[in-house]
Amino acid sequence: MTPAPRAPSPRTPGQTNPSQPGTPDPPLPEIPGTGVLRQGDSGHGVYELQVRLLQIPDIYDGGPINGRYDTGVRAAVTLFQKRYGIRGDESGVYGDNTRLALMLRTK
Repeated sequence: MTPAPRAPSPRTPGQTNPSQPGTPDPPLPEIPGTGVLRQGDSGHGVYELQVRLLQIPDIYDGGPINGRYDTGVRAAVTLFQKRYGIRGDESGVYGDNTRLALMLRTK
């Protein structure tokens, strides 16, 4: 009697692939709304940024929610960074530090 094949064991990200020893798992797909955003970018991540910026008083008041990272969004991100003392991201660029600070202050 031949033994039944075993189901693959669950792995955590970064673990090597048991079917090919020494081969790391493929990278996980990027979650929408993550990553660095800057002037000229567009899409869902910028849309989410605009929605959050509108929740902070006097930062992006009346700014459009159109998914385009234009000069108005850049100015709002710069103002947010200055007002809340955010460091580590380029001025006007929505990087990890700015994202975390904005997410903690909005829904």
